[in-house]
Amino acid sequence: MATKLEITLTRSLIGRTKDQRETVKALGLRKLHQTVIKEDNPAIRGMVNKVAHLVTVKEQ
Repeated sequence: MATKLEITLTRSLIGRTKDQRETVKALGLRKLHQTVIKEDNPAIRGMVNKVAHLVTVKEQ
């Protein structure tokens, strides 16, 4: 399992549910194509799975 995840917002939040928008915000993503690096743990994996259709993930 990777130690870090590179998460990029690739789809717009327009028209998404409130919980999906809050999950993306909690991941630290604000703008389209913005990338954040997070530690790989079950909490982050769960958040990524919830918005998997909006983000792309690369393991480091």
